[in-house]
Amino acid sequence: MRSSPSSTIVIATRESRLALWQAEHVKALLEQRGHTVELLGMTTRGDQILDRTLSKVGGKGLFVKELETALEDGRADIAVHSLKDVPMELPAGFALACVLEREDPRDAFVSPRYARLDDLPLGAVVGTSSLRRTVLLQALRPDLDIQPLRGNLDTRLRKLDEGQFAAIVLAAAGLKRLGMADRIREVFAPERMLPAAGQGALGIEVRSDRADLLAVLAALAHTPTWLATAAERAVSLAMGGSCSMPLAAHAQWLDGELQLRAEWGDQDVKGAIVHAQSNGPADGLPAAQALGWQVAQALQAGGARKAV
Repeated sequence: MRSSPSSTIVIATRESRLALWQAEHVKALLEQRGHTVELLGMTTRGDQILDRTLSKVGGKGLFVKELETALEDGRADIAVHSLKDVPMELPAGFALACVLEREDPRDAFVSPRYARLDDLPLGAVVGTSSLRRTVLLQALRPDLDIQPLRGNLDTRLRKLDEGQFAAIVLAAAGLKRLGMADRIREVFAPERMLPAAGQGALGIEVRSDRADLLAVLAALAHTPTWLATAAERAVSLAMGGSCSMPLAAHAQWLDGELQLRAEWGDQDVKGAIVHAQSNGPADGLPAAQALGWQVAQALQAGGARKAV
């Protein structure tokens, strides 16, 4: 088991093109600081199960379990994740070492024929694997036929181009990171479609006993992003921390304070969205997380139900 400083830092990563870009990005940042870095590509259960929605097969934790096993048995030192895929509570013995500066956190409308969501014809088929996006899309356009869409970014775009969907909704960050910003026809303002907790941010996971790596990775942390995403993830944790719940949470810095908004949707009632928001100084992780708990309590007071 790797438990002491090594001449090489091994990064465990999924093998999708986007995941590899993210791992290569962290590799470059570490190499700029004089470290030798290698990648360990892996396929996760979340990559293998494509015929069912994540909420029905174990949630987004399916994308990180195999990577955590590689950390545990010493094949890798760190794992790079899209933060929105990281469970709200990590298993015992693991820690989130840092959160990097966030890319665009917004959702993107992608279509070969239509420039905007409002241009879609009545009953058009729109693809997304996200319960959050489903309820928010239904609130904006109750007439749409929202269908599940799984697979990596290239697979989703291929299905769109084959004509299986009139449009799909993806995270803008992934498209921009892979140089495909030209596929974006419309970017949804957060006021119209609130992003998922942690969307657009990268998190690095380590074994919690690796003090050597925690010290190394502290240099990569972007504190404003870490605090904002901590508040967002606290909302999700307080609501049950499940990907089977249509929940959005997004925080922004304004005049030195963190403004946190959250929305919860009722899957059984189209357009039934509960809103909550609050703001505060959030000068550390405990304060940011407290803000998240406060907003979650406001959601529940407005009728939102915790995941069971």
